Amino acid sequence: MILQIFYFLIGEAARGISPLPPRASVVLSRPNSSRALGDRVMEKRLQEAQLYKEKGNQCYREGKYRDAVSGYHRALLQLRGLDPSLPSPIPNLGPQGPALTPEQENLLHTTQTDCYNNLAACLLQMEPVNYERVKEYSQKVLERQPDNAKALYRAGVAFFHLQDYDQARHYLMAAVNRKPKDANVRRYLQRTQLELSSYHRKEKQLYLGMFG
Repeated sequence: MILQIFYFLIGEAARGISPLPPRASVVLSRPNSSRALGDRVMEKRLQEAQLYKEKGNQCYREGKYRDAVSGYHRALLQLRGLDPSLPSPIPNLGPQGPALTPEQENLLHTTQTDCYNNLAACLLQMEPVNYERVKEYSQKVLERQPDNAKALYRAGVAFFHLQDYDQARHYLMAAVNRKPKDANVRRYLQRTQLELSSYHRKEKQLYLGMFG
């Protein structure tokens, strides 16, 4: 019916006849069936993302880190375009994703965060370690969960190996405050403090040589 009206208006306009009053506008609404279909597709993608994430978790437990990475990437791919907090790539069109219920939005963000956190964990087990990616994924987790101790630790490890010791200390101090008994966190914090002490000592010697 909508298409028939649309074609009628086009035909009348082509004959030089205006079928509408001056300054009138036509609004075509989307049928409710299309919205229901979109909701079903969205729900299916959320469910498939969960399945891929669980597959990634199983592969991680089995030590199949590359397969785990693939599972987490597939989960994130299912969620692409669903996040209502992301801006639309087209200006002035509002959020990118469809309308989600609070429960769906919580599930989406939790799944995203878990996948990024687990991706960082996988990459730390794979040689050669891509510390730039570990840093990137850990920081994505911390954007939504600033107190996530595992993400703080992994970000600190990444910055340490990227030789940004000030940032490494920042994240590792935050991690040790949340997990004071974690031996790995304390070990990396100690290594970071040693590197910073060595750097400052060399810097002091350099200045003394220049101005002494």
